[in-house]
Amino acid sequence: MNTSKLIGSVTVFLLWIMQVAPVQADDSPRARDLGIPFDGLPGTLNAITDIQGIEVGHVTLVEGMGALIVGEGPVRTGVTVVHPRGKNSTEGVFAGWFTLNASGEMTGTTWLQERGLLEGPIAITNTHSVGVVRDAAVAWMVDKGWDAAWHAPVVAETYDGALNDINGFHVTKELAIQAMRSAAAGPVLEGAVGGGTGMLCNGFKGGIGTSSRRVQIEDSTYTVGVLVQCNYNWEGNNLRLGGRHVKDQLPVSKHCFSDPNIERHVDWYPYCDGSESLTLSHRKRDGSIIVVVATDAPLLPHQLERVAKRPSLALGRLGAISTAGSGDIFVAFSTANAGHIDESNFASVAVFPNYRLTTLFDATVQATEEAIVNAMVAADTMVGVAGFKVNELPEDLVRTIFEE
Repeated sequence: MNTSKLIGSVTVFLLWIMQVAPVQADDSPRARDLGIPFDGLPGTLNAITDIQGIEVGHVTLVEGMGALIVGEGPVRTGVTVVHPRGKNSTEGVFAGWFTLNASGEMTGTTWLQERGLLEGPIAITNTHSVGVVRDAAVAWMVDKGWDAAWHAPVVAETYDGALNDINGFHVTKELAIQAMRSAAAGPVLEGAVGGGTGMLCNGFKGGIGTSSRRVQIEDSTYTVGVLVQCNYNWEGNNLRLGGRHVKDQLPVSKHCFSDPNIERHVDWYPYCDGSESLTLSHRKRDGSIIVVVATDAPLLPHQLERVAKRPSLALGRLGAISTAGSGDIFVAFSTANAGHIDESNFASVAVFPNYRLTTLFDATVQATEEAIVNAMVAADTMVGVAGFKVNELPEDLVRTIFEE
């Protein structure tokens, strides 16, 4: 099964427990290749890894077809990891976080907010695997010799139970550590990979997406990079692309069950062929989105908290309102001031001017918007638990819309 369109990877792709060689770059399009206009100047890779030192890794689990058998599958899940200073570093970064709507989880945020510091990798997975991935991150930090008696790493989630046997607990500590170990700089694999494998987004298949922006402030050039796990707005309500209302021009939310011989595991969507008259229930949840914002600008924690609020505006640009059941949680960090962050001794650090933050706010909104659409463009149609089918964004139709 082809679960994603690749923009290139030096990470490791796993098909269930079997390890496969790293995937080379191909010519799959990204969002701007479809004619969708985006503001701002992207970095060389148009990815969070445009910021020196950042490494990204994925473990992707895809196994089985047919009816749901809890503990056996089908499986459509994984883990995505971001190392702010690379996997070999044991130095933290200044950070801040924000929640737009809190129907979700991001561990370690109370301690992050208290001290303004993020240590260890940032990991993203499915809702019911947060605990095991958090334990894996702790084990990773202990093994690497992070200088603390105890650790509270950042692990976030979005819900993949429509496509994945989420109660089967297929993500293990060993696989999460594999994602941490396999992380690398360079092009980032997008779409239905890693933690984003079983996700929906804006009425189509979603997953992992990334983007970046370069900004010039006086004589200095800085980069803002964003990585998202996109699983919100399953119905595609009010969807906008490139500032245009496109919901009525695209086949949003055509999710359905492809095999009428298999009993549905949820009654949210019909069978694809309409062979049976069904009463659909109203879902009380509507997915989530995790946004990781990174910059090499020398921001302090209170400034990063302000940056972490800005992905909210990108969601609004795409038509979202952050529904009552959505978990929209964002974290921002700075890779600047390396070697100068010392919690035990006096230290001098560079400080970014507060009244120049607007430029970084703008870059954050721009990069988040494009990262979300990149996730949608990269993800292919997927069939998961009980034959549940989620369609990919139709690229040719999108091109036609923006040729008008």
